[in-house]
Amino acid sequence: MNDRKHRVLLTAQRLFIEKGFAATSVQDILDESKISKGTFYNYFSSKNECLMTILIHAHEITAARRKELLIGKDRSDKEVLARQIAVRMEIHREQQLVPLFEAIFHSKDRELREFIKKHHMAELAWLSRRLVDVYGKEADPYALDCAIMVAGMLKHFINVWVTGLKEDVDTFRLINFILRRTDSIILNMIQTKDNLLGERLFLPYEESFKKDLYTKEQILESLLSFSNSLGEGHKGKQYADFLINEIQSDLPRIHLMETVLHAFADAFNNTPSEKEAKELAFSISDYMNALQKQAR
Repeated sequence: MNDRKHRVLLTAQRLFIEKGFAATSVQDILDESKISKGTFYNYFSSKNECLMTILIHAHEITAARRKELLIGKDRSDKEVLARQIAVRMEIHREQQLVPLFEAIFHSKDRELREFIKKHHMAELAWLSRRLVDVYGKEADPYALDCAIMVAGMLKHFINVWVTGLKEDVDTFRLINFILRRTDSIILNMIQTKDNLLGERLFLPYEESFKKDLYTKEQILESLLSFSNSLGEGHKGKQYADFLINEIQSDLPRIHLMETVLHAFADAFNNTPSEKEAKELAFSISDYMNALQKQAR
């Protein structure tokens, strides 16, 4: 996204929050952004698309932060999951997105409501996959049902906490409390083989999960291409070349790779290559986790 388009989005977001989405016109956005109508419609086909782009951008930031938290970590670590769940709440709070979601929820606009439905289902699909990481493959048939319950508990506890106690939510205390309850719920579901909606609902969202998985060959190809694009003296290239050698090895040294992986990702902070480096680091971390599981 170019800087000018990003500034228009920030202006539109501020207006949607201050005036309300329905009360904000495209002309309001043009006046505040000091752009022409042609420029606006070059960026967005409609005011709806402008709002959806704001929410998609927030979703992409959430996904990137969640992936970063997993780099070099055990996917079954419940504390990592708690921090990942908290990321979405933090992004919504930082960017004041709750009023925008509420505006769509109360809207009769079919396009926006369908967008939010897909957004919500994608979040449930992500959470269900992470629950399988934490509780094991035997939790797979029950994970989406459990994800729905976790999401429901979060929503209602937050609502009661804010309206009843009239104080800020202690995010990590709440999430960890709910995950402790989830221990009993999902283990009982596995023991009793009791599921409701999960297996039927999850099918349309499995493809998005498969797109996140990369083979050894794909990772090496991407990492080699990335390394070749860097200058010889770049610190990140040294880390990339080390990782390439380890991945190609018959006995990759996982613990050394974990240390170098963090250094590799950090070497590109606040650079144009940051996003690509973080995506690569996440893919390599996933590959390392798979190797560790095979070794057990």
